[in-house]
Formats: sequence, C-alpha cells, structure tokens
Amino acid sequence: MASTTFTNAVGRRKTAIATVRITPAAKASITVNGRSVDEYFKTPDRVRIVNEAVKIAETAETYAVTSHIEGGGLAAQAEALRHAISRAFTEVEPKTRPALKQAGLLTRDARAKERKKPGLVKARKRKQWSKR
Repeated sequence: MASTTFTNAVGRRKTAIATVRITPAAKASITVNGRSVDEYFKTPDRVRIVNEAVKIAETAETYAVTSHIEGGGLAAQAEALRHAISRAFTEVEPKTRPALKQAGLLTRDARAKERKKPGLVKARKRKQWSKR
C-alpha cells in the first residue's frame, strides 16, 4: 500500500471526468457525488460497469471508493468511473495491474463526438444534392 492513507486517480470517457479517492475500510463501498452507486446510476447495467474494476482487481483488502463525476452522460460517467477505479487500484496494489490491463480497463477510450465541419449539416452529413 502507498505511504498515504488514501489514493487519488482520474478517469475519463468522452466529456465525462471522474475523480476517485480510495481509502482502506472495514466494509467495501462506492459513493458517487454523495450518493451510493445504485442510487446514482439506477440501472443494473451501469452499476455492473462500475463494479467490473473491483471484481477483476480481487484485492485482499477492502476499500471505500469516494468519487466526484462531472460532464457527459450517465453511460460515459460509468465508464469514466470504472477507468478511475482501475487506475487507483494499480497505484495502491501494483499486482492487480496485469489483470486490469488484460481486461482493457486501464486504456482510456479516446472515442469522442466528431466536430461539425463548415458547409455541412452535421460532422459528415451533407445537404441533398440536386442534379437539376
């Protein structure tokens, strides 16, 4: 474990940014913007995405995860939180890195919305062309 009692990490996805603080605790818990994960994300699919990092890490010690998320939609926020938790676990317990790396949880998903170009309706969509 690191010399401090807590570890900070940042995870990103599209425009969502998740800041995480992990502290050793008697009972494992994940708090998002002052609410529990189930209360914040509501759908079981998004809660599963967040818990994926904790399950793959399989740490001997239990941790309390406190996070602050801003920007993006709920799906992007869940993936940003998963990324931040994964990065924090690798800092706290380096032996979890290979498992998290193989699962692809340490790689930042750089896909984002493409910008709109001048003269076009959207990023690639054009106005209909008339021959006559």
